[in-house]
Amino acid sequence: MTLLKEIRYWWRELSGESVYDRYAAHARSHGQVPKSRREFERERMDAREADPREGFRCC
Repeated sequence: MTLLKEIRYWWRELSGESVYDRYAAHARSHGQVPKSRREFERERMDAREADPREGFRCC
């Protein structure tokens, strides 16, 4: 793996950018049609904000 690819890989992992790609691959492997990225991210953020243990907002 070149240095640039390695940096890109870690950047995507640390920033959470790769979460949707893993979800979409998993859904396709189980014969499901994945949600759009927008739907996925909206549900992900709603879930994070609804659970105070996972959320990042205090108010």
